[in-house]
Amino acid sequence: MWRGMKKVISGVTTSVLFILLIVTVLAVISNQAADGEPNVFGYQLKTVLSGSMVPEFQTGSIIAIEPIEEPTQFEKGDVITYINPDDNLVTHRVHEVMNDDQQYITKGDNNNAADSEPVLAENVVGQYTGFTVPYAGYVANFATSPEGALFLLVVPGALLFGYSIIIISRALRQIETPDEKEPDSQ
Repeated sequence: MWRGMKKVISGVTTSVLFILLIVTVLAVISNQAADGEPNVFGYQLKTVLSGSMVPEFQTGSIIAIEPIEEPTQFEKGDVITYINPDDNLVTHRVHEVMNDDQQYITKGDNNNAADSEPVLAENVVGQYTGFTVPYAGYVANFATSPEGALFLLVVPGALLFGYSIIIISRALRQIETPDEKEPDSQ
């Protein structure tokens, strides 16, 4: 019974390590191919870097935004992601629509006042979809760093390699050990 359990555990462990390695490799490759802008089913994943939108989403969360084609479609209350004058991405709520939908006054839910500069419609890159994964942005930021990508590729690979050596050495020991059930040929 124990021998059968060991085989099942061994198979599951090998499978999990191999799947983890493949998923990590695919995630790193797709992230690098997308220039650091991961897309999942057409939605862009962004990491929240400040607390300006608490309680809608917490610092360190990952949010999904839907890239938009028509930047003049938003109304008061919509949560949009835009490029600010410093070339940073910001996700805030539309506080006021100005100039026939060509500019938006935005405000973070946790901020006391509206943002100082209006957002031009052409600077809006997407709309928040309502999908949030709290605190996963910390992991995502680490994974997209060179150190994190290396770590997430090396650790599963090393674990799989080490586990393979253990399995191979056990198999070799079984081959080298004479079977006690076979009678001597003399």
